[in-house]
Amino acid sequence: MKKVILVLAAVLCFGALAGAQPKALGIRFGWGVDLSYEHYAGNDFLEFELGLDGYNDAFHVDGIYNFIIAEPDWTAGSWEFYGGPGVSVAVWNHNDANNVYAGILGNLGLGYTFNIPLQLSLDIRPRIMLGDGRIWDDGVFSFGLGVRYAF
Repeated sequence: MKKVILVLAAVLCFGALAGAQPKALGIRFGWGVDLSYEHYAGNDFLEFELGLDGYNDAFHVDGIYNFIIAEPDWTAGSWEFYGGPGVSVAVWNHNDANNVYAGILGNLGLGYTFNIPLQLSLDIRPRIMLGDGRIWDDGVFSFGLGVRYAF
């Protein structure tokens, strides 16, 4: 199952890389550590993440569609408030079994892109996952700090 999810994540990321819109690649520190990719499409952006959860034997793949809510002109560089819905799939090796969880998430954040190709973001990403006959809500209030190279 892990191989299927990794292949799916690779296909999504390569498909997102095919366009010629502004992009950002980096790391998001939150409930765990995620490899984060953003692809801007008009006034909104898609965000894909592959990460290790707070449990050292779990990983997840997220896909989020973020709407840019506001772009204040506070300082040099580019500010944006954003938010949007997403989906998540996680695999957690628990009690010698690979448990697969799927769920929905929301994202609300503030990002800043410097006049150099550096982007910082702060966000909150509540998520609810279903799997293994139960509801997994450990990441309900997942705050994150993102550091990305913008290109």
